[in-house]
Amino acid sequence: MIRLNCFFQANDGEQFKTALQAAVALTEYSQKHEGCIAYDVFQSATRNDVFLICETWEDQASLDKHSATPEFKKYSPMMRQCGQMKVEHFEF
Repeated sequence: MIRLNCFFQANDGEQFKTALQAAVALTEYSQKHEGCIAYDVFQSATRNDVFLICETWEDQASLDKHSATPEFKKYSPMMRQCGQMKVEHFEF
């Protein structure tokens, strides 16, 4: 099993809104991808410029397929243009 914690911090308020909308759209698609165990977005209760995407995948092949989807290729760059992303990768 693979867990990704993707921490996002926006460049500014308007970009936060754009990035969060992209993250929610990507989440809706990703939850249906083969091998997805869990996928959700969590907004910080203490910082108005931060959210977290928490993903759990069956295996690397499932994650690779997800990363190759049109949705990922559309929404991931949109988020990265709006701020900084730090990704933690864990394997169980």
